[in-house]
Amino acid sequence: MNFAIVRYIIGFILQFEAAFMLLPGLVGICYGEVKEAIIYFLIALLCLICGFLLRMKRPKQMQLFTREGFASVALSWLIMSFFGALPFVITGEIPHFIDALFETISGFTTTGASILSDVEALSHTSLFWRSFTHWIGGMGVFMFIMAILPMMGGSTMNLMKAESPGPSVNKLVPRVKDTAKILYQLYIGITVLEVLVLCLCGMPIFDALTTTFGTVGTGGFGIYNDSIGGYSPLIQIVITVFMILSGVNYMVYFYLLSRHFKEAFSIEEVRWYFLIILGSIAIIVWDCHSLYSSLSDNLRHAAFQVGSIITTSGFSTVDFNAWPQLSKTVLIILMFVGACAGSTGGGIKVSRIVILFKAFQKELSMMIHPRMIKKIKMDGHIIPHETLRSTNVFMSVYFLILFLSILLIGIDEYDFTTNFTAVAATLNNIGPGLELVGPTQNFSLFSPFSKCVLMFDMLAGRLELFPMLIILRPACWKKY
Repeated sequence: MNFAIVRYIIGFILQFEAAFMLLPGLVGICYGEVKEAIIYFLIALLCLICGFLLRMKRPKQMQLFTREGFASVALSWLIMSFFGALPFVITGEIPHFIDALFETISGFTTTGASILSDVEALSHTSLFWRSFTHWIGGMGVFMFIMAILPMMGGSTMNLMKAESPGPSVNKLVPRVKDTAKILYQLYIGITVLEVLVLCLCGMPIFDALTTTFGTVGTGGFGIYNDSIGGYSPLIQIVITVFMILSGVNYMVYFYLLSRHFKEAFSIEEVRWYFLIILGSIAIIVWDCHSLYSSLSDNLRHAAFQVGSIITTSGFSTVDFNAWPQLSKTVLIILMFVGACAGSTGGGIKVSRIVILFKAFQKELSMMIHPRMIKKIKMDGHIIPHETLRSTNVFMSVYFLILFLSILLIGIDEYDFTTNFTAVAATLNNIGPGLELVGPTQNFSLFSPFSKCVLMFDMLAGRLELFPMLIILRPACWKKY
């Protein structure tokens, strides 16, 4: 392990977190929350100093290998969350550090699971920071750094692989820096567009910004206790559209802007993504027809919740815990399916589901015709054996973590549905689950130990499992 390069990268992260923390401080000044603003500025200064100290000595060896890439990403997200939780504790708005850390990790990992029973009691400063963590974590802080700074040349692909969601990471253009820049330009473009549309629909600018952070980052922290339920039907429809668009593979937008329309519409994963959404909406509309007075209300709520769950945003307009069993089952399945690879969404990812289904079809065909040679293809290209192997390993580790986490939090003696959906909601970065962790409830009921388990699940889910597991292996920390 090249400890010097890991230290150097963490220093970068802390300096950028210091810059990010200036924004809620400015919001606090605008709303006359001087005490909160000063605290955020002081924490920003602390991050800046710590980052400067870590970067004082430049590493002799700047080459970044896979081990250092995964370790740097995992440790940076942990340290970033630690410093990000400090303002909540010092302001007294979330006095217990474990709770503050849970809320912050939930924000950075775009999970949206909360321990707060009264969100509206927070200051505008903390509400902004809480939602802004979604936007920072949505595309990834390393992606942001790579977009604006030359770090370690081509070896930064190992950072990109560790932080980016999906079974494989492709460069849109030859240089990693240019790929990161394109992705962030798209990310910022969608963010600005949603803010403008929401403002045109009558939403106040503060609400539009915080809601957009949670929508484009597929996070789901609301600034009101009823999440999005108090807004007009028009605003809910706009948020639904942007949630679903944020779950699309960003390569589609790159192809569309590059006028490569054939490539954009030929991505198989995206076609399945929209088919799953339409099918799920149809089932829920049929199943919930007796709950709503009009078809338009039924369709609006069904589309919103399907879009919210499959993209792992976690917003809500209604208490879907009160829906019929079939509809709740559909939502649980969508929790696991997740959004597209290369989006800001979580979950297993549609691409992995498609790959596994194709592999299943291949195995059935080979049972009938043992001598048949059949290659699995996606988007007209043969899927490499490495991708198939990594997908199978991912699924094995995924379910191992899922079942182990359910077992561990079982010590709190809550019902199985609560425990199962709590783990599913955190591991898939969704937010609300069912029963005691439903959309009108929160995660404060769990013990500190269970909260730590769920925090690990949130980080593991956001970082595609392996970075969080690698740092637990003693072999990872051996010097070369």
